[in-house]
Amino acid sequence: MPRTCARHAGGSDEVAVLAEAQSLIHAGCATADSGPSAAAMTIKLAMFDCDGTLVDSQANICLAMEDTFAVNGLTPPTRAATRRIVGLSLVEAMRVLLPDADGEAHHRLAHDYKEAYRARRADGRLDEEPLFEGMREALDALRNAGWLLGVATGKSDRGLAHVLDHHGLADLFMTLQTADRHPSKPDPAMLIAGMREAGAAAEHTAMIGDTSFDMAMGRAAGARAVGVAWGYHQPEELAGAGADVVATHARELLALVARP
Repeated sequence: MPRTCARHAGGSDEVAVLAEAQSLIHAGCATADSGPSAAAMTIKLAMFDCDGTLVDSQANICLAMEDTFAVNGLTPPTRAATRRIVGLSLVEAMRVLLPDADGEAHHRLAHDYKEAYRARRADGRLDEEPLFEGMREALDALRNAGWLLGVATGKSDRGLAHVLDHHGLADLFMTLQTADRHPSKPDPAMLIAGMREAGAAAEHTAMIGDTSFDMAMGRAAGARAVGVAWGYHQPEELAGAGADVVATHARELLALVARP
């Protein structure tokens, strides 16, 4: 299936984001009158975050962030602080880590992070980014139960492709939405684009992720928000950000993505 992605220019103001999300949902994703046909309304879509949800990538992210700050003569953030921003797009992540810096600095640091990550990959210094326990089996179970699968991630196209190819997962996902074409989470643009590509309604879509950004994005798009407890934000944070449920192991996902 094609993996095209629609560009969406979302705002950062929460009220505006929510209003725009609802407008887009009613325009193209979630109503029988103006969106997909009645048959399409039965399509079930499970959208996954990548880092902290599918794979454990924190070691490489922290190391690349330390390289980035060092080359710019800055004191690197703590690893705890770096884990907090996993899931955000790079410019937004740098804005959170260095709130007093200007926009030009945030963009420069985002660029330098990409270069640091590529350098580590090129010379073999990247650590293994393993799938979380039971994840492959969970993905297969969802597919066998009739769910379409997608990814909505703060990674770049290149970074996501590398992870999926490495683990032999590329053929499982029919829609791939990345930071290359969308505003940072929790803006719902990439999730809405995934629903449109799959032809799935919001009420038949689950956003599965490990951060409060994923939960807020899922809620803004009208999807079911399914948190996972094995990632980088605590379960209570996921609940506070709107998670409908929180899985403690991948084997629980098939049961939890469906609405009661």
